[in-house]
Amino acid sequence: MFELLQVLTVMIVALPAALAVAHALELPGKMRLDEETYRAVQRIYYPGFTFGGAAEPLSIIVTALLLFLTPAGTAAFWLVLIALVGMVLTVAIYWLAVHPVNKYWMEGQAVSASGSAFFGTGSKQVGQQPAWTDLRDKWEYAHAARAATTVIALLALVISLLVQP
Repeated sequence: MFELLQVLTVMIVALPAALAVAHALELPGKMRLDEETYRAVQRIYYPGFTFGGAAEPLSIIVTALLLFLTPAGTAAFWLVLIALVGMVLTVAIYWLAVHPVNKYWMEGQAVSASGSAFFGTGSKQVGQQPAWTDLRDKWEYAHAARAATTVIALLALVISLLVQP
């Protein structure tokens, strides 16, 4: 049963890792877009990537459960802990850097009731709207950071399978 949890955890963490890496790979091309094109492109991510994003909190739960069941002090334990920290950082970066910018990109867009509730969650800067390039840079580089944290988490989990006694 423990081995099944290990594989399940790897599979669940792989989804947000794949999505984060996809965003990071788009960065060079998207940095060349003009404002109108960039804003149009930003809106295509909803709802697809938001469904995939549901795997992020789930990845924290299953990784925490795996950590709890992994023998303390073993190499596998420390690797699973690294994975857990990586996924917590991934979610923190989303809520602190990406989500507030998403609120700008989705402003005035027709979304479902659940989408409206989701994009209505969290803070958005008040006052003068920042330059679109500042928003773009924050969004793009935050996704690059999320790609790094999820890939580290996924690698740590896979290696933890290999060092298991």
